[in-house]
Amino acid sequence: MSNQNLIQKEAREKYLELSRNIKTAMMLTELGKAPIHAIPMGSKEILDNGDVIFFSKSTSEHNANIEKNNQTQLIFSDVTSKEFLSVYGTTEVSRNSELIEKHYDKLDANWFESKNDPTLTVLIFSPQEGHYWDNKTNALITLAKLAYTKATGDETEIGVSGSLKM
Repeated sequence: MSNQNLIQKEAREKYLELSRNIKTAMMLTELGKAPIHAIPMGSKEILDNGDVIFFSKSTSEHNANIEKNNQTQLIFSDVTSKEFLSVYGTTEVSRNSELIEKHYDKLDANWFESKNDPTLTVLIFSPQEGHYWDNKTNALITLAKLAYTKATGDETEIGVSGSLKM
């Protein structure tokens, strides 16, 4: 796997490409504590500036953790397309009524009484840096390349990974 570190505009473009392709992320809070609190979160929108919008209950453990320390990490993983992204940043808890109005849908009724539910909050994750792994070939081709490498000792290109500095 080749290494391609990206900065600023290129990093943001790669981040947006991968994060928009993968709709669910594991959100990690309390990063300095073991075990780290992790919860799957479905993104509502990923803004052009890289901010990720989520809905969350004000009474949740991750909201409480964010209120204490807003440093968070998102881990996106799509094993089918072989795309992976780990992003570090900060998260703000908000009650932005415009974002609630824009993004509330029928699926949200599984967690909230309505868009007027007093426990409905908006989490806004702002990325700072990350790392990505992107293998655009399918699993069969990757397996063949790995077998070739093992048999011959010659390196083959199976994808690209790198740091993202935004």
